Amino acid sequence: MPTYEYACSSCKHQFERFQQITEEPVQTCPECGGSVKRLISGGAGIIFKGSGFYITDYRSESYKAAEKKEKSDSGSASSGSSDSKSSDSSSGNNHSSTTKSESNT
Repeated sequence: MPTYEYACSSCKHQFERFQQITEEPVQTCPECGGSVKRLISGGAGIIFKGSGFYITDYRSESYKAAEKKEKSDSGSASSGSSDSKSSDSSSGNNHSSTTKSESNT
């Protein structure tokens, strides 16, 4: 249910009412009994509650591209040493599998 803001034409008293959309607007001021006018309000800001809402979910495309480039640059420097280790171990595995297949033949 929305909150509506009202202002009195006579005494300038401002107040809010929590009303259903289908409800009739308030006509009289609770202070002086004068006529009131419903004001246009900005409403409340959107509030995301719960898990799964992060500011990083809505990053710009340029930011995402720069972050991806940064990760790939830093990842290639550290993965260079692990690549040589993995290629050494994979060549060792190929040698042992070749030996097994040759012995079976």
